[in-house]
Amino acid sequence: MSFTDVVVGAGSGMGAAVARALVGRGRRLLLADRDEGAVAAVAKELAGEVEVVACDITDAGSVAALVERTGSLGSLVVTAGLSPSMAEGRRIYAVNLVATDALVRAFEPTLQTGSVGVVFSSMSAYQVPADPDVDAILAEPTSPELMAKLDAIGLADDSALAYVLSKRGVQLLVERHAKRWGAAGARLVSVSPGIIDTPMGRLEDANQPMMAELVAASALGREGRPEELAAVVAFLVSDEASFITGTDIRADGGAVSSFRHPEPG
Repeated sequence: MSFTDVVVGAGSGMGAAVARALVGRGRRLLLADRDEGAVAAVAKELAGEVEVVACDITDAGSVAALVERTGSLGSLVVTAGLSPSMAEGRRIYAVNLVATDALVRAFEPTLQTGSVGVVFSSMSAYQVPADPDVDAILAEPTSPELMAKLDAIGLADDSALAYVLSKRGVQLLVERHAKRWGAAGARLVSVSPGIIDTPMGRLEDANQPMMAELVAASALGREGRPEELAAVVAFLVSDEASFITGTDIRADGGAVSSFRHPEPG
């Protein structure tokens, strides 16, 4: 049986780095992005069986076409998302949480024994205390009342809060869907990067001065590189990670640990 590795958001940044890390595994590699030109440029530099598809993860028809083209799933890596500087709050929820949840659900019919899903969260999800009431709302991204409930508690419009909470929701969806994936012999994991040197990361650096402070205060004292995150993903989709599922892997250079346990002033 032929398996396909799928990278969604492969046109730049961490998605492109993941594509480079997964090529040459003896599997068909399908690269998806809203920007077909960008993802085609990434595919052009790679050797092997690489295909490109334009996909807007907020569009059900576009997602269905991607699933149909995939066939039997080897791995699904979802790096697509919006940062606080890229959109208003409601749009961030729609892409980062609602569309990601729908994408994970849409691929379930393609699961085989050994299939793996890796969806990108963020270290920012660890920077606010978990609130059971908010988590209960985030845990139902398919609910038509999602935005109304967030609006009622003042969490719908602020882009920074939307980013943090949408990424918290990604971690929750992994926990929620893992058992269903496990029933098919498949695994589902989230990855929470720290501050990474990508176009999106540089945009946030420019707009949020506190980013530099977080980097300076982190255990390693530097930004991460896209290929470092890609190496984590390559491990997670490999057989060596066969007992890891339903959880989040933080790859943040020690930023959260330093935030939680600052050195005495």
